[in-house]
Amino acid sequence: MGGRSQIGITLLGLGVVGGGVARALLEKAESYSRRVGVPLVLRRILVRDPSRERSVQVDRSLITTDAEEALDADADIVVEVIGGEHPAREYIERALKQGRYVVTANKEVMAKHGPELLAEAGRAGVDILYEASVGGGIPIISPLKRDLSANEITSLRAIINGTTNYILTRMSAEEISFNVALRQAQDLGYAEPHPANDVEGHDAAYKLAILASLAFHTRVRPEDIYREGITRLEPRDFRYAAELGYAIKLLAIARRDPPPADAIQVRVHPALIAADELLAKVDGVLNAVQVEGDLIGRVLFQGAGAGPLPTTSAIMADVLDAARSIAQGSRPSPWRYTAAVAVKPMAELVSRYYLRVEVTDRPGVLAGIARCFGDNQVSIASVIQKETDEAAQTAEIVIMTHAAREAAVQAGIQQIESLEEVRHVGNVLRVED
Repeated sequence: MGGRSQIGITLLGLGVVGGGVARALLEKAESYSRRVGVPLVLRRILVRDPSRERSVQVDRSLITTDAEEALDADADIVVEVIGGEHPAREYIERALKQGRYVVTANKEVMAKHGPELLAEAGRAGVDILYEASVGGGIPIISPLKRDLSANEITSLRAIINGTTNYILTRMSAEEISFNVALRQAQDLGYAEPHPANDVEGHDAAYKLAILASLAFHTRVRPEDIYREGITRLEPRDFRYAAELGYAIKLLAIARRDPPPADAIQVRVHPALIAADELLAKVDGVLNAVQVEGDLIGRVLFQGAGAGPLPTTSAIMADVLDAARSIAQGSRPSPWRYTAAVAVKPMAELVSRYYLRVEVTDRPGVLAGIARCFGDNQVSIASVIQKETDEAAQTAEIVIMTHAAREAAVQAGIQQIESLEEVRHVGNVLRVED
């Protein structure tokens, strides 16, 4: 494929991110041409509504609403930024079968169908590049595939959803409710009008499936990942956590047990993390991915996790990488999943736990709670009475446990909830030490 005079590009989508890609291709055309060795030329742009006002001015003759026309254009690279699972997956698969390189920011497609699409790319002698699918402008896909490939990765801990990180930062700093912080995020454009995908942890689970699959060279599906969102958190949880020396973050965690167990655990949930850890200091809409390997030790990748400019940066880096391969006539090395690693059930997690409970303020309450935990081999590390309502004769207590199995803790909580003296179990959070 060497000796080309131009490299053609089809762009699927011209929204916020697609507009950024189109603008970069047009405004930086001369710079990109020098870096690749040949010009990069837009051939077709697929849109839903051609009459819509755009943030970037493009030649109207390039715009089409016909997917067949867009995918059949004389292009070497197809950039997919329409999002969602369908029809994006079908468009990507078709482009690969046609022998075209694909660049995508689509976390859902790569989380659910990544191995199949990578295999299809290998059969066609091309590649699918997806740096922008996780972490926006943070380079993490390429390091896992190349720079850290000599390591046996033991763990990933990540903050990979900017919407939830912004909400949690505001709840912590201003002691405001989840709903108020969510409205702030929506007003600033950080959260969608229907934010369930973010606040319930689906987005982070998609991204963790991609990262864990690369880190452990195995297939991790979104449905393998235990998931909890942030909607149950209250301002008092942040206040109590700070008093105990912790921050609260929505963490995406993947860990691999050493042989002979050789299983992985993958989970997304809010957790207490020591306030002096680097991840605890990642605030606002920033993302961060912390990787631990046997040779490299612990490294942290941090930066803007979303937005048109960081995402455009990641997409264009992949476009330039693909363009160089095409211009030089080189054949990419296909990514291979080399291991079948079992996913450990969440019930087998061993962790410390934070428990906030509203109880009737009378003697014997703590003894009853301790008995419930003791019956399930859960040891209490500390109990602090935080608030008392003398009129209602209630008190709120915060319990920290020693390390215990998830199944045992959940069984103990069920017994605690059945106690007559317990009004309400306000929240249960894992402590990520």
